[in-house]
Amino acid sequence: MFKKVLIAEDLDAISLGIEQVLKDLNIVDFQHSKFCDEAFLKVLAAINKNEPFDLLISDLSFKTDHREAKIASGDELVLKVRELQPDIKIIAYSVEDKNYRIKSLFDKAEIDAFVLKGLNSIEELKKAIHITSTSDQKFISPEVASALQEKNNFEIDDLDIQILKHLSSGTPQDEIIQIFKDLGIKPNSKSAMEKRLSKLKDFFKANNTVQLVFIAKDMGII
Repeated sequence: MFKKVLIAEDLDAISLGIEQVLKDLNIVDFQHSKFCDEAFLKVLAAINKNEPFDLLISDLSFKTDHREAKIASGDELVLKVRELQPDIKIIAYSVEDKNYRIKSLFDKAEIDAFVLKGLNSIEELKKAIHITSTSDQKFISPEVASALQEKNNFEIDDLDIQILKHLSSGTPQDEIIQIFKDLGIKPNSKSAMEKRLSKLKDFFKANNTVQLVFIAKDMGII
């Protein structure tokens, strides 16, 4: 079982819940950070003291205050912590349910578990801690397990990103099609454009184009 744990969570009530889970598992050496920058510095300091953390449990979304943040999200935090301490176990604990974002955490930051905050999150967090402490097996909450299933994966390509960037700049769909035609970019038909936008909306669970662009910006895709 883990001996030393860092909790990166900005809401006290949720942090207290995580702390109780750790106590239930007889883990008594844990620290808490409300800000990503602070959490990263704690990981760095622990390494320098030769007393590294065994586990990082991190939220993905953090509220900002008057301080300038170098690391603004949990996504960035887990990636930087993985680069700094490759052998640390990482559990993402979040309300995020978008497949692309969850899958990118496993692919890029190589997180060990993703627990969806919800009705069963406490028991799932206990299970994730137990599994990751005793093996290299990955854990993901059943509600979002489809994010790791190949048949449901939808790869974002350069053309999708170009479309999203044009939309974020306020370029109408018809103008984007004409731009692609002028540049010789294919496919550039109206039906192909509508099909791509439909797939993107479905994948990101966006109700409309405005929400699609917002999600893409929030996830750092554009």
